[in-house]
Amino acid sequence: MTALDDYPATEPVYRRYVFALTQAGFAGDIDDSYAGRLIAATDNSVYQQLPQAVIYPRHREDLQKALQLGQEPDYQSLSFSPRGGGTGTNGQSLSNGIIVDLSRYFNGITETDTEAGWVRCQTGVVKDALNDTVRVGGWFFSPDLSTSNRATIGGMINTDASGQGSLVYGKTSDHILELEAVLINGEVINTTAIPLKEAERLAAGDSLEAALYRQALASCVEKRQAIEAKFPPLNRFLTGYDLKHCYDPEQQTLDLSRLLAGSEGTLAFITEAKLNLTRIPRHKVLVNISYRDFDAALRHAPVLVKAQATSVETIDSTVLDLARNDIIWHQVRDFVAEGDTGEPMAGINMVEYTAVEAAELEEKLATLLATLDSELSGGPATHGVVGYKVCRDSVSIQTVYAMRKKSVGLLGAVKGERKPIAFAEDTAVPPDSLADFIAEFRQLLDAHDLHYGMFGHVDAGVLHVRPALDMKVPEDEALLRKISDQVAALTAKYGGLMWGEHGKGYRSEYAPTFFGAELYPELQKIKAAFDPDNRLNPGKLATPFGHATAQLVSVDARKRGYFDRQIPANVREDYQAAMNCNGNGLCFNYAPDSPMCPSFKATGDRRMSPKGRASLIREWLRLNSEQGLDVSQSPKPRAELLKEKKPRFSRDFNHQVKASMDACLACKACASQCPVKVDVPSFRAKFLAWYYQLYRRPQRDYLVASIERTAPLMARLPRLFNTFTHNPLSQWLMQKTLGYVDTPKLSVPSLHKRWRQHHWSAGSCEDLLKLSREKRQQTVVIVQDPFTSFYQAEVVEALAEVITKLGYQPYLLDFIGNGKAQHVKGFLSEFTKTATRVTRQLNQLAQADFNLVGVDASTVLCLRDEYLDYAEEQVAFEVQLPQEWLAKVMSNSEQEPTKPEASESAELFLHCTEQTALPTSAKLWQQVLRSVGVEAQAVATGCCGMAGTYGHEAEQQTSSRKLFDLSWREPLAASQQPLVTGFSCRCQAGRFADNAQSKNKKPQQVQHPLQLLAERLN
Repeated sequence: MTALDDYPATEPVYRRYVFALTQAGFAGDIDDSYAGRLIAATDNSVYQQLPQAVIYPRHREDLQKALQLGQEPDYQSLSFSPRGGGTGTNGQSLSNGIIVDLSRYFNGITETDTEAGWVRCQTGVVKDALNDTVRVGGWFFSPDLSTSNRATIGGMINTDASGQGSLVYGKTSDHILELEAVLINGEVINTTAIPLKEAERLAAGDSLEAALYRQALASCVEKRQAIEAKFPPLNRFLTGYDLKHCYDPEQQTLDLSRLLAGSEGTLAFITEAKLNLTRIPRHKVLVNISYRDFDAALRHAPVLVKAQATSVETIDSTVLDLARNDIIWHQVRDFVAEGDTGEPMAGINMVEYTAVEAAELEEKLATLLATLDSELSGGPATHGVVGYKVCRDSVSIQTVYAMRKKSVGLLGAVKGERKPIAFAEDTAVPPDSLADFIAEFRQLLDAHDLHYGMFGHVDAGVLHVRPALDMKVPEDEALLRKISDQVAALTAKYGGLMWGEHGKGYRSEYAPTFFGAELYPELQKIKAAFDPDNRLNPGKLATPFGHATAQLVSVDARKRGYFDRQIPANVREDYQAAMNCNGNGLCFNYAPDSPMCPSFKATGDRRMSPKGRASLIREWLRLNSEQGLDVSQSPKPRAELLKEKKPRFSRDFNHQVKASMDACLACKACASQCPVKVDVPSFRAKFLAWYYQLYRRPQRDYLVASIERTAPLMARLPRLFNTFTHNPLSQWLMQKTLGYVDTPKLSVPSLHKRWRQHHWSAGSCEDLLKLSREKRQQTVVIVQDPFTSFYQAEVVEALAEVITKLGYQPYLLDFIGNGKAQHVKGFLSEFTKTATRVTRQLNQLAQADFNLVGVDASTVLCLRDEYLDYAEEQVAFEVQLPQEWLAKVMSNSEQEPTKPEASESAELFLHCTEQTALPTSAKLWQQVLRSVGVEAQAVATGCCGMAGTYGHEAEQQTSSRKLFDLSWREPLAASQQPLVTGFSCRCQAGRFADNAQSKNKKPQQVQHPLQLLAERLN
């Protein structure tokens, strides 16, 4: 890990172009750093293609400027490819040229007509964000994707996405009213359905747009008979350039939008769209039907479609088993029948009915339920049904669909090196043939001894089948080619096609065979009309007609596995949390109240996301391995590393990785929210440990890591140290020398002083072990953390009061440390010692049957997580969070506390680590508070922006405040009685909350739930 600057540099012609674009007044962002290019080198496919640069136009004029500059003779060899959410499964947006990312700035919703039901938006808008905007008027954009919380409208248009309910709602192209697009020469065109006569008039001109209409007339109108004969009647039929629907013979119209939809960025850059909206159904019911096996679910699907369902979705036993072991199952299990007949469940069909009028829905539902009841009671055609559940409320329906949407990521979480991957997973065949087709598909995969998972849209004959392969193994890479060929032949046999939903991308090589000798040249001619020199996403879908050297991309293109196999197996194992990333992109979730990856939400920079950080670490590992450095072992002394090779700091890739890691809040939401458990804080700590063997640490890192030694000492004289640290001069020096702002004050009076006033017991581990067995059963040991004990002692005091009121004796264990800060900052040797020492002591207390309780979620959860990896003794203890212990005690208590006559309400704000790592936490707090007459409503929030020391770092103030504003400011301001569980969250609320509209109003005080509980028990 010395220089690491031998990575591929941007080619000279691209460097000249980037410089010229900057000089031309390009207002957007240009990233030709190696880190920035790596982020755009992968998507949700198995492929990896390193671009020369990534540009982020700020507006349409920026994009035109970039393309017009590209027309100059010096830059005719450059290629350009659009990118949206990066969720494609077939490498559609990957290129070795310039990536044009429209997701960062093209996210405006410019016009909405709630009377006519349409919206005009830029194409970088995320699909769910669009629906959040138009929902107020009673509308929604109906194509429903599993990646809807991060997929952009531009990506949906370019792949003609559809998703659930397509039999009723259709594909994206069915909802396009108008498009605005920029052509390769920078010219802007607007497309919509126009009369055939008008199209013929436009075709008579001499502009580039005229040439487009001439070719559309020749390919789509004149070849109509051949088109009708060739294309199968499938709901999900995806051609690339939609020859069939560009011309409407009934309406006598021509619409170039139909050629652009599904074109995968090979014809133009789509910048704006006017989209047709659909009325939100007022009534919705979901019936979850369980089956004894997956084949039974598939064979029952046609019956369900005939029952006039809006949609029928399915998942197999593999996905079900993964869901059972994921955080999502806590939310969904009550809505899924495990088998009313006693038979095991190994397949599910989710049948949805929607209607504007309730009577219409209820009539269809009653017919279906009567059929299911008959089958469950042993009717003549059981179809393997073992049970069903009906969901009528929107929360339960959304919860079940969340599991279905998470299926893609869950498949990537299977154990072992072979992971289910996307490459032949969106086949489409007539629905009546689906069960037989899948039976042969399974035989094909079984013949190769492969595991796989299946889920999809059985109503449309589309099933996502993901065979498990290890792309690091050359034999498995060759198997991908063989299976692809076999699946292409199998779908042809059943009158279907290989790409029913997710586009072609690197499967474009099959297009000539599918379209045939008569129609494939028509695609080539359309490509030539738009892009004669093959510069727009070259190699995808079709090559320009008459272009002598242009070639289609192939499934044999270079894959991520090629690069990963260059990393030694022991290193991959040590950094498995990064190696697991499959590019599913859930960390790009736009939703403000999602806890997933606050640093990406704050910056909009994909380098600052779990996917981005995993990509950078993988390449960092590969480059280190090239230099013979094994980063799974303890690093060499800094002097020795410097002697081996002097680093060149200006281009050192280490610094680019470090910049990404610095923006991480170490909140660990990724560790539980990511379907494949990309745990950034775990490999971040390892990276920092290595990095600081070579480069000098900032002094503030030592200050943070030593907090567990200094805080107890300062807490002995809290007033003195508060005066010393919180005067204007000290705070100025703190910011200038250490880069810290708004550090908290020590508690006055201190925790120990409060403890003595109550005459409660305190002491060491040895003192506790001297207690009799009877006293141990009545003693609750409070395991201190350095934040609550020394800076918010009143919360620990409240816990002790609650313990006392419940008939137990609180015992304050002497502060023995935790090490959370050491791990976060990468002091792993020190953390190992701390974890081992603490584990040794807490193991003794656990063996003696003491109840151990800790207040702070982030430190308690560290004991359950990081300690398992670093403590040199087996972790045999469990420190409970207050709500866990209280819920058990109160539910077992024979004499519950007296409830007040009138129930009161409160709002519960959970620490983001707590709500993701302990998904039952909100319910436990609600149960506990309800016992004292307080009805607590859990508020959906993301990260507050503090996260330990992150919010105190001077350079992070903008991001910290932005995160607080994003999901905390408004709900906190609206709360009448906010209860905030996180120490850092309470600190942040104290800094940034809207405390008053007038200067006379006192600042809003936020409490820990324990404080309210103590008050009510008193």
